[in-house]
Amino acid sequence: MHVTTWYLEILDSRELRPKRSPRADLALVRVQPPMPELNRFLYATVGGSWYWIDRLPWTYRQWHDYLNRPELQTWLLTAAGVPAGYFELEAQADQNVEIAYFGLLPAFVGHGLGGHLLTCAIECGFAMGAKRVWLHTCTLDHPQALANYQARGLRLFHQ
Repeated sequence: MHVTTWYLEILDSRELRPKRSPRADLALVRVQPPMPELNRFLYATVGGSWYWIDRLPWTYRQWHDYLNRPELQTWLLTAAGVPAGYFELEAQADQNVEIAYFGLLPAFVGHGLGGHLLTCAIECGFAMGAKRVWLHTCTLDHPQALANYQARGLRLFHQ
């Protein structure tokens, strides 16, 4: 199988082209303290359709160690109190923040929440002190993922 991977970045918060959902029942919360069970559930559920398999064999200890680092943040989007999506942000050298994982639970795909969630992820990345927020995606991801990233102001820097 041939897979193309794209790397995208945004270098200034003023370049963000936000998209907000009109839903009044959305809430974004940082998951603190980190919860390995929750992140594993989100990873498996969000990534199930997009071939996210690398972390599936992780033990509780591996999830715990990964999540309990000061440079990592997990954020949860809820709709009417129900988990709808999430993202993980990882602070890296030189004031870079990677959107390490990002996505919606299957029941919320196609309801106009992807742009809203990505807007939140980019804003949170810059709020962490980033001079650059970046991510990567590939042809195995949701067919609208690349377009959503570019619509929010992320620019391709490597393929």
